[in-house]
Amino acid sequence: MIDFRYHLVSIVAVFLALAIGIVLGSTELQGSTIDALTSLSNSQKNQLSAADTQLHSANELVNASNAFLATAESKLVSDLLPADKLVIVTEPGAPSGVISGIKQAAGLAGATVTGEIALQPKFNDLSGATQANLSAINNQLASADGDILSAGDADQTVNQQQAAQLIATAVLNTTADEAGGLTAAQAQLLLQAYVQGGYLTATGTVTNRATLAVLVTPAAAPADGANDPANQVLLAVAQEFAGASAATLAAGSIPGSSASGSAISVLRGSSVSSQVSSVDNADTTLGQISSVWALANQLAGGKPNSYGISGASAVSPPVPLPVPSETPTASATPSSTATGKGKKTVGNK
Repeated sequence: MIDFRYHLVSIVAVFLALAIGIVLGSTELQGSTIDALTSLSNSQKNQLSAADTQLHSANELVNASNAFLATAESKLVSDLLPADKLVIVTEPGAPSGVISGIKQAAGLAGATVTGEIALQPKFNDLSGATQANLSAINNQLASADGDILSAGDADQTVNQQQAAQLIATAVLNTTADEAGGLTAAQAQLLLQAYVQGGYLTATGTVTNRATLAVLVTPAAAPADGANDPANQVLLAVAQEFAGASAATLAAGSIPGSSASGSAISVLRGSSVSSQVSSVDNADTTLGQISSVWALANQLAGGKPNSYGISGASAVSPPVPLPVPSETPTASATPSSTATGKGKKTVGNK
């Protein structure tokens, strides 16, 4: 017969077994688990250390490449745009690094930057009141100067496209020796009308007409992506400037061009890309060199293309040929023993 002592012994045996299990689990099993976790942690630390080393090496390589390009830039662009004039047009939010970099590269290439036209946020406003005001200014200026306004490619940006058409007549020529057009005084009055309306600001001598134009896009993609008014207006402006110049290029920064719906990506996906080259890394020395090369190649008869690292067709344009010297060079070569006369080789013009 089972008595109380039996139950007591059974209960003690159960608790003793539990105690032994706990002791074993907290010593033998715990040790192996900790060892495994420690091994995993050490492995991850080693992987992280290796990744840090690779990142450091990559950064060192990038820094070295940038330093080399900065040193070589003057040689790589020298005399590619001799005596050319270039005007810079900036969208609202255009990065200053791109603007200053383009100016420096153009100067090293032999070009003169006539000035800068900074489009203001109001220029991209598609609301009824702004459109009506811009239309009135366009019609008044066109009537005064005898211009016929274009019909525009899109109803929502027709007034911006017509404004860009008129602005282009004040600051651009297709060739350096192009005759006719607005006088300097007329061009100044035209620009001043848009300045007073709050649509743009102008610095430098932009009415000293350029043959090249660089459009600097915003530092960030607009909130509404491809359908954002700023992107649609940029297409209209780029098209008009391309038609009024010898070559036009759109330049953007890496952060502002890589995102979906950026100005550069929208331009590349439009028909305007056949008229305007684009560089998406113009905040780097490489991109600034590419910008000069792209303009030089267009002047030499090449077609517009997209360059850079964010969905571009090529990293950079083909290396442009140097502008031939206007002064022939002569060098004597040893004569042959048969004739006893020397030859003169004249360098190509």
